[in-house]
Amino acid sequence: MSPAAEILVIILSVFLAIFLVVGIVLGIYIIRLSSEIRKITKTAQKTVDHIETAVSGVAKVASPVFVAEVIGKYIRKLINKDDSKKGR
Repeated sequence: MSPAAEILVIILSVFLAIFLVVGIVLGIYIIRLSSEIRKITKTAQKTVDHIETAVSGVAKVASPVFVAEVIGKYIRKLINKDDSKKGR
């Protein structure tokens, strides 16, 4: 084997070793990143579930309250009309 070929083999093996180490390090970081993303998505899902429960509870209470307010306003208008007729 010629000296040029031996030098080329050494250079290629050094670059291969560097890329192998970089690949292993990147793989470890990707695994850590994916586990962090999984934790964040679980937390976000729990938050969304709690908010959804709260909103549905408020909606169940708010609808009757809104209807009661509308009816109350209508009754107050009727009472005010009756009072103004009596005052005349």
